[in-house]
Amino acid sequence: MEKQYDLIVIGAGPGGYPAALKAAGLGKQVAILDNREPGGTCLNRGCIPTKTLLHVSQLYREQIQSEVFGLHHKEVTFNLAELWQHKNSVLHVLRAGILQEFKKRKVTWCQGTGRIAAPGIVEVTEADGQVSQWHGENILIAAGSSPARLPIPGIDLPGVFNSDRILAEDCLGPDSHTRYQEIVIIGGGVIGMEMAAVYSDLGSQVTVLEAADRILPGMDKEISQNLKMIMKKRGVRIHTSVFLKEICQNGDGLVCRFEEKGELLETRTDGVLVSVGRKPDTEELFGLALRDRLLTERGYIKVDESYQTEAAGIYAVGDVIGGISLAHMATAEGIRAVETMYGLPESQNLSVIPACVYTSPEIASVGMTADEAKAAGIEVKTGKYIMSVNGKSVLTGQERGFIKLVAEAASGRIIGAQLMCARATDMIGELSLAIVKQLTAKDLSSIVMAHPTFGEGIAEAAEDLK
Repeated sequence: MEKQYDLIVIGAGPGGYPAALKAAGLGKQVAILDNREPGGTCLNRGCIPTKTLLHVSQLYREQIQSEVFGLHHKEVTFNLAELWQHKNSVLHVLRAGILQEFKKRKVTWCQGTGRIAAPGIVEVTEADGQVSQWHGENILIAAGSSPARLPIPGIDLPGVFNSDRILAEDCLGPDSHTRYQEIVIIGGGVIGMEMAAVYSDLGSQVTVLEAADRILPGMDKEISQNLKMIMKKRGVRIHTSVFLKEICQNGDGLVCRFEEKGELLETRTDGVLVSVGRKPDTEELFGLALRDRLLTERGYIKVDESYQTEAAGIYAVGDVIGGISLAHMATAEGIRAVETMYGLPESQNLSVIPACVYTSPEIASVGMTADEAKAAGIEVKTGKYIMSVNGKSVLTGQERGFIKLVAEAASGRIIGAQLMCARATDMIGELSLAIVKQLTAKDLSSIVMAHPTFGEGIAEAAEDLK
């Protein structure tokens, strides 16, 4: 059975489904397929479920500490099975929303696996085993990625999970009803630190093992240092510059053996979360000829600045091409690819991409840090505002935090921002706009901010730059 489309999208995650809807809005005949649920990793096994758990676990911690506000209660408890049920209901609502948009814009949805046999030809195996051949003038690959596997002894033991598995119902805890009393998280990046916050807030003893010399190694150093201090205050054990040697069975639990600064150490645990990066899902995507032509040695798809591959009519975006592995980046790339296909002007500036971490306090950054600017030979000045004197921060009981702005010394133009405070992930959009529109510190400080708000800190940091 053969089917004909203007655009075939492989992967219904944040890189694929917005692009499909964009093309359909242009009047194109569009089909999209994915071997799992619509929404991809972000909605089903990443951004949305983890942020749901973070929201609830932070509420629980705040309830326990609420006596400082004069709120007294006999006992606060939680039920993990009900928490996971809430998480699943959130995912269900959002998946249904995507499917409704497909229906509204007449996008053909198929749950199945696609293999590109040649430019313009996709062999589709649906979930029920039915096989068909789809023909498309253009093909957009947004197949995403999977958790990377750490090549160490014991990685396949029961109780050792990746970020996909830790969010499944059978990984709630040792008996699927309670949390892990002790959990080791291998990797102190974004995923690792967010899950450390979840389990710590729910009362688990958390140990983080990070190979780099600091947690969140891709972030501003001051952010890393502050988060480490806050997490340690909450009882999280953090080891950096770690070389993990093995994971061993120890009675009903596990033992992680590692080397830290020349010293051999070990820690006992009920479970281990491995969050050490991701690999592109491209192994079964192409026939042999296209695979050799389009993939790098590490399995990424080679594209140009318009996200076109060397094969006519085949585009790729998101995690399969490497680069910035963020959902909103994949969405922007997918939209850009569709604009390229159909001769439309570029609608977004992809050179300014914010990054967020949803711990408490939240963390967000965009543009360059002062160290990065100096390394690039740009003379800069920085403005900083400590949020411990911000009215909204004080009255809501926030912990230490700050807003830091980086500007060109000569022009005063904002080129970077780093935030660590409540609502940082909501405020970073304003600073992204400032960078894209080449606003100066004077421009930002001229805005009258509402009081009391967290956003007042932006104007204060800008004032510090003048």
